Amino acid sequence: MTTSTTARLEPIDRLEDKIRTLVAHIGRLRTEQGRLADENARLQQELDALRVQLEAGTSAAAEVSALRDERDQMRGRVAEMLEQLDALPL
Repeated sequence: MTTSTTARLEPIDRLEDKIRTLVAHIGRLRTEQGRLADENARLQQELDALRVQLEAGTSAAAEVSALRDERDQMRGRVAEMLEQLDALPL
């Protein structure tokens, strides 16, 4: 090859190198995108599970509150009955 042919091919060689670099970069980006999509799906499942747990905890807290109210009512009734028993002339 002559010097002028080599000089004309250098820009093509640089372009080819840039295209190869770009293709490799796109491959890495696609791989990363796949990994991130998998991670996103895993985190979404984890979030859904935590929401279920939160809902169960909220439900349990409401049940505990209701049971405490019922216990307080029972204590009041028992205290009232004891007062009535104390008032009986025995």
